[in-house]
Amino acid sequence: MDIQISKLISTVALFFITALMEILGCYFPYLILNQHKSQWLWIPTALALAAFVWLLTLHPAASGRIYAAYGGIYIFSALLWLRFVDRVSLSAWDILGGTVVLLGAAIIILQPQGLLR
Repeated sequence: MDIQISKLISTVALFFITALMEILGCYFPYLILNQHKSQWLWIPTALALAAFVWLLTLHPAASGRIYAAYGGIYIFSALLWLRFVDRVSLSAWDILGGTVVLLGAAIIILQPQGLLR
Protein backbone atom coordinates (compact mmCIF):
# COMPACT_ATOMS: atom_id res chain seq x y z
CA MET A 1 0.00 0.00 0.00
CA ASP A 2 1.59 3.22 -1.19
CA ILE A 3 0.28 5.99 1.08
CA GLN A 4 1.46 9.54 0.74
CA ILE A 5 1.55 10.92 4.28
CA SER A 6 1.11 14.51 3.13
CA LYS A 7 -1.99 13.58 1.11
CA LEU A 8 -3.38 11.64 4.09
CA ILE A 9 -2.83 14.59 6.44
CA SER A 10 -4.36 17.09 4.03
CA THR A 11 -7.40 14.85 3.39
CA VAL A 12 -8.06 14.30 7.09
CA ALA A 13 -7.49 18.00 7.84
CA LEU A 14 -9.96 18.90 5.10
CA PHE A 15 -12.52 16.54 6.66
CA PHE A 16 -12.06 18.14 10.10
CA ILE A 17 -12.28 21.71 8.74
CA THR A 18 -15.40 20.78 6.77
CA ALA A 19 -16.94 19.26 9.90
CA LEU A 20 -16.14 22.40 11.90
CA MET A 21 -17.90 24.60 9.34
CA GLU A 22 -20.93 22.31 9.33
CA ILE A 23 -21.10 22.33 13.12
CA LEU A 24 -20.74 26.13 13.26
CA GLY A 25 -23.47 26.46 10.64
CA CYS A 26 -25.80 24.61 13.00
CA TYR A 27 -24.48 26.00 16.29
CA PHE A 28 -25.00 29.68 15.51
CA PRO A 29 -28.74 29.23 14.73
CA TYR A 30 -29.02 27.21 17.93
CA LEU A 31 -27.60 30.17 19.84
CA ILE A 32 -29.97 32.58 18.09
CA LEU A 33 -33.14 30.51 18.38
CA ASN A 34 -32.65 28.68 21.70
CA GLN A 35 -30.29 30.93 23.65
CA HIS A 36 -31.72 34.22 22.31
CA LYS A 37 -28.31 35.49 21.21
CA SER A 38 -27.77 38.34 18.75
CA GLN A 39 -29.45 38.19 15.36
CA TRP A 40 -26.09 39.23 13.95
CA LEU A 41 -25.03 35.59 14.31
CA TRP A 42 -26.94 34.90 11.08
CA ILE A 43 -23.97 36.42 9.24
CA PRO A 44 -21.39 33.92 10.53
CA THR A 45 -24.03 31.20 10.07
CA ALA A 46 -24.27 32.02 6.37
CA LEU A 47 -20.48 32.26 6.07
CA ALA A 48 -19.94 28.94 7.84
CA LEU A 49 -22.49 27.16 5.68
CA ALA A 50 -21.08 28.72 2.51
CA ALA A 51 -17.59 27.60 3.57
CA PHE A 52 -18.95 24.12 4.33
CA VAL A 53 -20.46 23.81 0.85
CA TRP A 54 -17.30 25.16 -0.78
CA LEU A 55 -15.10 22.79 1.25
CA LEU A 56 -17.19 19.84 0.06
CA THR A 57 -16.11 20.69 -3.48
CA LEU A 58 -12.45 20.30 -2.45
CA HIS A 59 -12.79 16.69 -1.35
CA PRO A 60 -11.04 14.11 -3.56
CA ALA A 61 -14.27 13.02 -5.27
CA ALA A 62 -17.99 13.50 -4.81
CA SER A 63 -19.02 9.98 -3.98
CA GLY A 64 -20.66 7.95 -1.28
CA ARG A 65 -17.23 6.76 -0.15
CA ILE A 66 -16.12 10.35 0.51
CA TYR A 67 -19.27 11.14 2.45
CA ALA A 68 -19.09 7.90 4.42
CA ALA A 69 -15.52 8.68 5.53
CA TYR A 70 -16.49 12.30 6.21
CA GLY A 71 -19.43 11.09 8.31
CA GLY A 72 -17.07 9.29 10.68
CA ILE A 73 -14.88 12.37 11.01
CA TYR A 74 -17.99 14.52 11.54
CA ILE A 75 -19.26 12.31 14.37
CA PHE A 76 -15.84 12.36 16.04
CA SER A 77 -15.67 16.16 15.62
CA ALA A 78 -19.15 16.56 17.12
CA LEU A 79 -18.02 14.63 20.19
CA LEU A 80 -14.96 16.87 20.49
CA TRP A 81 -17.31 19.88 20.23
CA LEU A 82 -19.53 18.41 22.95
CA ARG A 83 -16.52 17.99 25.23
CA PHE A 84 -14.60 21.21 24.64
CA VAL A 85 -17.24 23.77 23.61
CA ASP A 86 -20.35 22.53 25.40
CA ARG A 87 -18.15 21.32 28.28
CA VAL A 88 -20.03 18.04 28.65
CA SER A 89 -18.07 15.06 29.90
CA LEU A 90 -18.00 12.22 27.43
CA SER A 91 -19.25 8.83 28.59
CA ALA A 92 -17.36 5.64 27.95
CA TRP A 93 -19.97 4.95 25.26
CA ASP A 94 -19.23 8.28 23.58
CA ILE A 95 -15.52 7.52 23.55
CA LEU A 96 -16.07 3.98 22.27
CA GLY A 97 -18.46 5.18 19.57
CA GLY A 98 -16.11 7.98 18.54
CA THR A 99 -13.24 5.52 18.31
CA VAL A 100 -15.31 3.09 16.23
CA VAL A 101 -16.40 5.74 13.70
CA LEU A 102 -12.87 7.15 13.47
CA LEU A 103 -11.51 3.67 12.79
CA GLY A 104 -14.27 3.14 10.25
CA ALA A 105 -13.33 6.37 8.48
CA ALA A 106 -9.67 5.31 8.50
CA ILE A 107 -10.55 1.95 6.95
CA ILE A 108 -12.49 3.68 4.17
CA ILE A 109 -9.75 6.25 3.57
CA LEU A 110 -6.86 3.77 3.64
CA GLN A 111 -8.37 0.90 1.63
CA PRO A 112 -6.37 -0.05 -1.49
CA GLN A 113 -8.84 1.72 -3.80
CA GLY A 114 -9.55 4.36 -1.16
CA LEU A 115 -9.56 8.11 -1.14
CA LEU A 116 -5.82 8.67 -1.45
CA ARG A 117 -5.34 7.14 -4.91
